[in-house]
Amino acid sequence: MINLLIVHSWHKWHHAFSNTSERVRQINPILHWFIVVCVLGINAIAFGDVIAPDKPGKSISANTLERIVLSADGKGFIRATSKKPFRPWGVNYGNNGRLIEDFWDQDWQTVADDFHKIKQMGGNVVRVHLQFGKFMETPDKPRGAALQQLGRLLQLAQTTGLYLDLTGLACYRRADTPPWYDALSDTARWEAQAVFWRAIAAQCASSPAVFCYDLMNEPISPGSKADKWYTGEFGGYSFIQFIVRDPAGRTRREIATAWIDKLTAAIRQQDKTHLITVGMLPWVTDSGHISGIVPKEVAPHLDFLSVHIYPTTKQPAEATRALQECNVGKPVVIEETFPLHCSVPELETFLRSFRTIACGWVWHYDGSTVEQYAALQKSGKLTMNQAIWQSALQSFIRLQPEFVSEEKRLP
Repeated sequence: MINLLIVHSWHKWHHAFSNTSERVRQINPILHWFIVVCVLGINAIAFGDVIAPDKPGKSISANTLERIVLSADGKGFIRATSKKPFRPWGVNYGNNGRLIEDFWDQDWQTVADDFHKIKQMGGNVVRVHLQFGKFMETPDKPRGAALQQLGRLLQLAQTTGLYLDLTGLACYRRADTPPWYDALSDTARWEAQAVFWRAIAAQCASSPAVFCYDLMNEPISPGSKADKWYTGEFGGYSFIQFIVRDPAGRTRREIATAWIDKLTAAIRQQDKTHLITVGMLPWVTDSGHISGIVPKEVAPHLDFLSVHIYPTTKQPAEATRALQECNVGKPVVIEETFPLHCSVPELETFLRSFRTIACGWVWHYDGSTVEQYAALQKSGKLTMNQAIWQSALQSFIRLQPEFVSEEKRLP
Protein backbone atom coordinates (compact mmCIF):
# COMPACT_ATOMS: atom_id res chain seq x y z
CA MET A 1 0.00 0.00 0.00
CA ILE A 2 2.78 2.42 0.87
CA ASN A 3 4.53 1.64 -2.42
CA LEU A 4 1.34 2.35 -4.38
CA LEU A 5 0.83 5.64 -2.55
CA ILE A 6 4.35 6.72 -3.37
CA VAL A 7 3.96 5.82 -7.05
CA HIS A 8 0.66 7.73 -7.14
CA SER A 9 2.29 10.70 -5.45
CA TRP A 10 5.17 10.61 -7.91
CA HIS A 11 2.74 11.06 -10.79
CA LYS A 12 1.05 13.91 -8.93
CA TRP A 13 4.47 15.50 -8.43
CA HIS A 14 5.32 15.21 -12.13
CA HIS A 15 1.97 16.74 -13.09
CA ALA A 16 2.49 19.60 -10.68
CA PHE A 17 5.47 20.78 -12.71
CA SER A 18 3.44 21.09 -15.91
CA ASN A 19 2.61 24.67 -14.97
CA THR A 20 6.21 25.73 -14.41
CA SER A 21 9.09 26.38 -16.79
CA GLU A 22 10.58 23.40 -18.62
CA ARG A 23 13.89 23.71 -16.77
CA VAL A 24 12.31 23.74 -13.32
CA ARG A 25 9.81 21.04 -14.23
CA GLN A 26 12.64 18.55 -14.76
CA ILE A 27 13.95 18.75 -11.21
CA ASN A 28 14.26 15.21 -9.88
CA PRO A 29 17.15 15.24 -7.40
CA ILE A 30 15.17 17.36 -4.93
CA LEU A 31 13.13 14.29 -4.08
CA HIS A 32 15.97 12.02 -3.13
CA TRP A 33 16.07 12.80 0.57
CA PHE A 34 12.33 12.27 0.90
CA ILE A 35 12.47 9.04 -1.09
CA VAL A 36 15.27 7.73 1.10
CA VAL A 37 13.37 8.24 4.33
CA CYS A 38 9.93 7.45 2.93
CA VAL A 39 10.52 4.55 0.55
CA LEU A 40 13.17 2.94 2.72
CA GLY A 41 12.02 4.13 6.13
CA ILE A 42 8.22 4.01 5.94
CA ASN A 43 8.28 0.80 3.93
CA ALA A 44 10.42 -0.74 6.62
CA ILE A 45 7.73 0.11 9.12
CA ALA A 46 4.91 -1.02 6.85
CA PHE A 47 6.37 -4.30 5.69
CA GLY A 48 8.89 -5.33 8.31
CA ASP A 49 9.05 -5.82 12.03
CA VAL A 50 9.51 -2.71 14.11
CA ILE A 51 13.22 -2.48 14.90
CA ALA A 52 13.90 -2.58 18.61
CA PRO A 53 16.40 -0.14 20.03
CA ASP A 54 19.93 -1.29 20.62
CA LYS A 55 20.85 -2.08 24.18
CA PRO A 56 22.71 0.79 25.81
CA GLY A 57 26.39 0.56 24.96
CA LYS A 58 29.42 2.00 26.66
CA SER A 59 29.07 5.65 27.44
CA ILE A 60 31.16 8.06 25.42
CA SER A 61 33.16 10.49 27.51
CA ALA A 62 32.99 14.21 26.93
CA ASN A 63 34.94 15.29 23.85
CA THR A 64 36.94 18.43 23.36
CA LEU A 65 35.97 19.77 19.95
CA GLU A 66 38.02 22.33 18.08
CA ARG A 67 36.40 24.89 15.82
CA ILE A 68 36.54 23.86 12.15
CA VAL A 69 38.07 26.36 9.71
CA LEU A 70 39.30 26.37 6.12
CA SER A 71 42.81 25.08 5.50
CA ALA A 72 45.46 27.60 4.48
CA ASP A 73 45.39 26.41 0.86
CA GLY A 74 41.59 26.76 0.73
CA LYS A 75 41.14 23.18 -0.43
CA GLY A 76 39.77 21.56 2.72
CA PHE A 77 39.10 21.89 6.43
CA ILE A 78 41.27 21.79 9.53
CA ARG A 79 40.84 21.97 13.28
CA ALA A 80 41.63 25.51 14.31
CA THR A 81 44.08 24.79 17.14
CA SER A 82 45.82 21.51 16.31
CA LYS A 83 45.81 22.18 12.53
CA LYS A 84 44.85 18.56 11.97
CA PRO A 85 42.80 17.97 8.82
CA PHE A 86 39.07 17.51 9.22
CA ARG A 87 37.14 15.50 6.68
CA PRO A 88 33.38 15.56 7.15
CA TRP A 89 31.98 12.03 7.21
CA GLY A 90 28.42 12.05 8.39
CA VAL A 91 24.73 11.59 7.88
CA ASN A 92 21.53 13.50 7.25
CA TYR A 93 19.58 12.91 10.44
CA GLY A 94 16.08 11.55 10.82
CA ASN A 95 14.34 8.87 12.83
CA ASN A 96 11.74 6.57 11.27
CA GLY A 97 10.92 9.21 8.67
CA ARG A 98 10.44 11.94 11.29
CA LEU A 99 11.95 15.41 11.38
CA ILE A 100 13.89 16.17 14.55
CA GLU A 101 11.39 18.76 15.81
CA ASP A 102 8.69 16.09 15.68
CA PHE A 103 10.09 14.40 18.74
CA TRP A 104 12.94 16.32 20.38
CA ASP A 105 10.62 17.91 22.95
CA GLN A 106 8.93 14.69 24.10
CA ASP A 107 11.62 12.12 23.35
CA TRP A 108 15.04 13.66 23.77
CA GLN A 109 16.53 10.29 24.68
CA THR A 110 15.98 9.09 21.12
CA VAL A 111 18.01 12.00 19.81
CA ALA A 112 20.78 11.32 22.33
CA ASP A 113 20.82 7.59 21.55
CA ASP A 114 20.95 8.25 17.81
CA PHE A 115 23.86 10.67 18.15
CA HIS A 116 25.80 8.06 20.10
CA LYS A 117 25.03 5.44 17.44
CA ILE A 118 26.23 7.77 14.67
CA LYS A 119 29.45 8.40 16.57
CA GLN A 120 29.97 4.68 17.12
CA MET A 121 29.53 4.09 13.36
CA GLY A 122 32.41 6.47 12.71
CA GLY A 123 30.47 9.60 11.83
CA ASN A 124 31.80 13.04 12.72
CA VAL A 125 29.04 15.25 11.26
CA VAL A 126 25.26 15.21 11.65
CA ARG A 127 23.20 17.28 9.25
CA VAL A 128 20.09 18.59 11.00
CA HIS A 129 17.23 20.25 9.10
CA LEU A 130 15.66 23.13 11.04
CA GLN A 131 12.06 23.99 10.14
CA PHE A 132 11.36 27.71 9.75
CA GLY A 133 7.89 27.42 11.26
CA LYS A 134 9.19 25.67 14.36
CA PHE A 135 11.67 28.46 15.06
CA MET A 136 9.71 31.60 14.12
CA GLU A 137 6.60 32.87 15.93
CA THR A 138 6.23 36.02 13.81
CA PRO A 139 8.35 37.55 11.02
CA ASP A 140 10.51 39.30 13.61
CA LYS A 141 10.16 37.07 16.68
CA PRO A 142 11.98 33.72 17.06
CA ARG A 143 10.63 31.02 19.35
CA GLY A 144 12.68 30.91 22.53
CA ALA A 145 11.79 27.30 23.31
CA ALA A 146 13.08 26.09 19.94
CA LEU A 147 16.32 28.00 20.37
CA GLN A 148 16.69 26.48 23.80
CA GLN A 149 16.37 23.00 22.32
CA LEU A 150 18.93 23.92 19.70
CA GLY A 151 21.27 24.87 22.51
CA ARG A 152 20.64 21.49 24.06
CA LEU A 153 21.47 19.86 20.73
CA LEU A 154 24.74 21.78 20.54
CA GLN A 155 25.70 20.50 23.98
CA LEU A 156 24.77 16.93 23.03
CA ALA A 157 26.87 17.16 19.87
CA GLN A 158 29.85 18.50 21.77
CA THR A 159 29.58 15.86 24.47
CA THR A 160 29.26 13.11 21.87
CA GLY A 161 32.10 14.42 19.72
CA LEU A 162 30.02 15.31 16.68
CA TYR A 163 29.82 18.44 14.55
CA LEU A 164 26.53 19.85 13.25
CA ASP A 165 25.67 20.87 9.71
CA LEU A 166 22.76 23.19 10.55
CA THR A 167 20.49 23.45 7.51
CA GLY A 168 17.87 26.16 7.97
CA LEU A 169 14.69 27.73 6.53
CA ALA A 170 13.17 24.30 5.90
CA CYS A 171 9.50 24.26 4.91
CA TYR A 172 9.32 20.58 4.07
CA ARG A 173 5.89 20.04 5.58
CA ARG A 174 3.38 22.69 4.59
CA ALA A 175 1.26 22.09 7.68
CA ASP A 176 4.19 23.34 9.79
CA THR A 177 4.74 26.48 7.73
CA PRO A 178 2.92 29.57 9.08
CA PRO A 179 0.42 31.12 6.62
CA TRP A 180 1.84 34.56 7.38
CA TYR A 181 5.23 33.44 6.07
CA ASP A 182 3.89 32.52 2.65
CA ALA A 183 1.88 35.75 2.52
CA LEU A 184 5.00 37.89 2.77
CA SER A 185 6.41 39.76 -0.21
CA ASP A 186 9.77 38.68 -1.61
CA THR A 187 11.54 41.44 0.30
CA ALA A 188 9.71 40.76 3.57
CA ARG A 189 10.37 37.03 3.26
CA TRP A 190 14.10 37.66 2.99
CA GLU A 191 13.89 39.87 6.08
CA ALA A 192 12.15 37.10 8.04
CA GLN A 193 14.79 34.63 6.85
CA ALA A 194 17.50 37.02 8.04
CA VAL A 195 15.84 37.17 11.49
CA PHE A 196 15.80 33.37 11.57
CA TRP A 197 19.50 33.13 10.79
CA ARG A 198 20.50 35.89 13.21
CA ALA A 199 18.73 34.01 15.98
CA ILE A 200 20.32 30.68 15.04
CA ALA A 201 23.78 32.23 14.78
CA ALA A 202 23.42 34.03 18.11
CA GLN A 203 22.62 30.71 19.78
CA CYS A 204 25.44 28.85 18.05
CA ALA A 205 28.26 31.40 17.81
CA SER A 206 30.19 30.24 20.86
CA SER A 207 29.82 26.50 20.24
CA PRO A 208 32.71 24.55 18.68
CA ALA A 209 30.19 21.86 17.69
CA VAL A 210 28.98 23.78 14.62
CA PHE A 211 30.60 22.61 11.41
CA CYS A 212 28.59 24.94 9.20
CA TYR A 213 25.41 26.83 8.50
CA ASP A 214 23.64 25.66 5.33
CA LEU A 215 21.38 28.56 4.30
CA MET A 216 18.69 26.35 2.72
CA ASN A 217 18.26 22.87 1.33
CA GLU A 218 18.22 22.99 -2.48
CA PRO A 219 16.87 26.50 -3.16
CA ILE A 220 15.65 27.58 -6.58
CA SER A 221 16.43 30.93 -8.17
CA PRO A 222 13.61 31.23 -10.71
CA GLY A 223 13.91 32.55 -14.24
CA SER A 224 10.30 33.69 -14.40
CA LYS A 225 7.44 34.60 -12.08
CA ALA A 226 6.04 31.90 -9.82
CA ASP A 227 2.58 31.97 -8.27
CA LYS A 228 3.60 30.10 -5.13
CA TRP A 229 6.67 29.46 -3.01
CA TYR A 230 6.72 25.66 -3.31
CA THR A 231 6.14 23.10 -6.00
CA GLY A 232 6.43 19.34 -6.41
CA GLU A 233 4.53 18.56 -3.22
CA PHE A 234 3.66 14.96 -2.49
CA GLY A 235 3.10 12.92 0.60
CA GLY A 236 2.66 16.12 2.60
CA TYR A 237 6.26 17.23 1.97
CA SER A 238 7.69 20.05 -0.17
CA PHE A 239 11.43 20.22 -0.71
CA ILE A 240 11.39 22.64 -3.63
CA GLN A 241 11.41 26.25 -2.42
CA PHE A 242 11.83 29.35 -4.55
CA ILE A 243 13.89 32.16 -3.03
CA VAL A 244 11.75 34.76 -4.82
CA ARG A 245 8.52 34.64 -6.75
CA ASP A 246 9.18 37.68 -8.95
CA PRO A 247 12.65 38.10 -10.51
CA ALA A 248 11.76 41.75 -11.17
CA GLY A 249 14.16 42.01 -14.08
CA ARG A 250 17.08 40.39 -12.26
CA THR A 251 19.02 37.45 -13.61
CA ARG A 252 19.01 34.14 -11.74
CA ARG A 253 22.64 34.77 -10.79
CA GLU A 254 21.85 38.23 -9.39
CA ILE A 255 19.00 36.85 -7.31
CA ALA A 256 21.02 33.93 -5.96
CA THR A 257 24.07 35.96 -4.95
CA ALA A 258 21.99 38.78 -3.44
CA TRP A 259 20.05 36.26 -1.36
CA ILE A 260 23.21 34.50 -0.17
CA ASP A 261 24.82 37.84 0.71
CA LYS A 262 21.73 38.97 2.63
CA LEU A 263 21.60 35.88 4.83
CA THR A 264 25.37 35.67 5.23
CA ALA A 265 25.38 39.24 6.53
CA ALA A 266 22.67 38.33 9.04
CA ILE A 267 24.73 35.40 10.33
CA ARG A 268 27.92 37.45 10.48
CA GLN A 269 26.24 40.00 12.73
CA GLN A 270 26.21 37.30 15.41
CA ASP A 271 28.86 34.79 14.35
CA LYS A 272 32.04 35.89 12.62
CA THR A 273 33.71 32.54 12.18
CA HIS A 274 31.56 29.46 11.54
CA LEU A 275 31.48 28.32 7.93
CA ILE A 276 28.58 29.09 5.59
CA THR A 277 27.36 27.10 2.58
CA VAL A 278 24.15 26.27 0.71
CA GLY A 279 22.90 22.80 -0.25
CA MET A 280 22.83 22.81 -4.04
CA LEU A 281 21.02 20.67 -6.54
CA PRO A 282 23.51 19.12 -8.96
CA TRP A 283 24.10 19.70 -12.62
CA VAL A 284 21.89 17.29 -14.59
CA THR A 285 22.02 15.97 -18.13
CA ASP A 286 20.09 18.03 -20.73
CA SER A 287 19.16 20.70 -18.16
CA GLY A 288 22.42 21.93 -16.69
CA HIS A 289 22.12 23.92 -13.49
CA ILE A 290 18.34 23.77 -13.25
CA SER A 291 18.21 25.45 -9.85
CA GLY A 292 19.81 28.67 -11.04
CA ILE A 293 22.42 28.22 -8.27
CA VAL A 294 25.61 27.82 -10.33
CA PRO A 295 28.76 26.74 -8.43
CA LYS A 296 31.24 29.06 -10.14
CA GLU A 297 28.89 32.02 -9.63
CA VAL A 298 28.09 31.50 -5.96
CA ALA A 299 31.48 30.15 -4.83
CA PRO A 300 32.95 33.61 -4.11
CA HIS A 301 30.01 34.25 -1.76
CA LEU A 302 30.35 31.02 0.27
CA ASP A 303 33.03 29.40 2.41
CA PHE A 304 32.64 26.07 0.62
CA LEU A 305 30.31 24.33 -1.82
CA SER A 306 27.78 21.66 -0.88
CA VAL A 307 26.18 19.54 -3.57
CA HIS A 308 23.71 16.66 -3.46
CA ILE A 309 24.62 13.77 -5.74
CA TYR A 310 22.97 10.36 -6.06
CA PRO A 311 24.83 8.36 -8.73
CA THR A 312 22.75 6.23 -11.08
CA THR A 313 23.59 2.96 -12.75
CA LYS A 314 21.99 4.12 -16.01
CA GLN A 315 23.86 7.44 -16.22
CA PRO A 316 27.14 7.12 -14.28
CA ALA A 317 28.72 10.02 -16.15
CA GLU A 318 26.10 12.43 -14.84
CA ALA A 319 27.35 12.21 -11.23
CA THR A 320 30.90 12.69 -12.46
CA ARG A 321 29.97 15.83 -14.40
CA ALA A 322 27.90 17.16 -11.51
CA LEU A 323 30.87 16.95 -9.15
CA GLN A 324 33.31 18.36 -11.71
CA GLU A 325 31.04 21.39 -12.10
CA CYS A 326 31.76 22.16 -8.43
CA ASN A 327 35.53 22.06 -8.87
CA VAL A 328 35.92 25.83 -8.91
CA GLY A 329 38.52 26.51 -6.24
CA LYS A 330 36.54 26.07 -3.02
CA PRO A 331 36.27 22.95 -0.82
CA VAL A 332 33.45 20.65 -1.95
CA VAL A 333 31.26 18.55 0.33
CA ILE A 334 28.87 15.96 -1.10
CA GLU A 335 26.18 16.83 1.42
CA GLU A 336 23.74 14.13 0.34
CA THR A 337 24.48 10.77 -1.23
CA PHE A 338 23.15 7.20 -0.97
CA PRO A 339 22.98 4.01 -3.10
CA LEU A 340 19.42 4.81 -4.10
CA HIS A 341 19.76 4.44 -7.88
CA CYS A 342 22.99 2.46 -7.98
CA SER A 343 24.64 -0.42 -6.21
CA VAL A 344 26.85 0.02 -3.15
CA PRO A 345 29.99 -0.94 -5.16
CA GLU A 346 29.08 1.66 -7.79
CA LEU A 347 28.66 4.34 -5.13
CA GLU A 348 31.96 3.38 -3.51
CA THR A 349 33.72 3.57 -6.88
CA PHE A 350 32.31 7.04 -7.49
CA LEU A 351 33.32 8.32 -4.06
CA ARG A 352 36.83 6.89 -4.34
CA SER A 353 37.35 8.24 -7.84
CA PHE A 354 36.84 11.87 -6.92
CA ARG A 355 38.53 12.35 -3.57
CA THR A 356 40.69 14.98 -5.27
CA ILE A 357 37.56 17.12 -5.68
CA ALA A 358 35.33 16.25 -2.73
CA CYS A 359 36.68 16.55 0.81
CA GLY A 360 33.50 15.70 2.74
CA TRP A 361 30.66 13.20 2.43
CA VAL A 362 27.25 13.06 4.12
CA TRP A 363 25.07 9.97 3.83
CA HIS A 364 21.68 9.24 5.48
CA TYR A 365 20.58 7.76 8.81
CA ASP A 366 17.06 7.04 10.00
CA GLY A 367 17.41 5.59 13.50
CA SER A 368 18.57 2.00 13.00
CA THR A 369 22.03 0.44 13.03
CA VAL A 370 23.68 -2.42 11.17
CA GLU A 371 23.40 -4.53 14.32
CA GLN A 372 19.65 -4.07 14.40
CA TYR A 373 19.35 -4.95 10.73
CA ALA A 374 21.58 -7.99 11.28
CA ALA A 375 19.23 -9.20 14.01
CA LEU A 376 16.30 -8.99 11.59
CA GLN A 377 18.32 -10.75 8.91
CA LYS A 378 19.19 -13.57 11.30
CA SER A 379 15.53 -14.04 12.14
CA GLY A 380 14.55 -14.00 8.47
CA LYS A 381 12.52 -10.80 8.84
CA LEU A 382 14.71 -8.33 6.95
CA THR A 383 12.79 -6.62 4.14
CA MET A 384 14.32 -5.56 0.84
CA ASN A 385 14.24 -1.90 1.85
CA GLN A 386 15.85 -2.67 5.19
CA ALA A 387 18.52 -4.60 3.31
CA ILE A 388 19.31 -1.44 1.31
CA TRP A 389 19.72 0.52 4.53
CA GLN A 390 21.86 -2.29 5.96
CA SER A 391 24.23 -2.43 2.99
CA ALA A 392 24.53 1.37 2.87
CA LEU A 393 25.42 1.64 6.55
CA GLN A 394 27.89 -1.23 6.22
CA SER A 395 29.57 0.71 3.43
CA PHE A 396 29.55 3.89 5.54
CA ILE A 397 31.37 2.07 8.34
CA ARG A 398 33.74 0.21 6.02
CA LEU A 399 34.87 3.32 4.13
CA GLN A 400 35.29 5.54 7.18
CA PRO A 401 38.97 4.75 7.91
CA GLU A 402 39.82 5.26 4.24
CA PHE A 403 38.07 8.62 3.90
CA VAL A 404 38.76 10.13 7.31
CA SER A 405 42.48 9.52 7.66
CA GLU A 406 44.08 12.22 9.81
CA GLU A 407 47.74 11.26 9.65
CA LYS A 408 49.07 14.42 8.04
CA ARG A 409 49.28 17.74 9.84
CA LEU A 410 48.36 20.63 7.56
CA PRO A 411 49.89 24.12 7.64
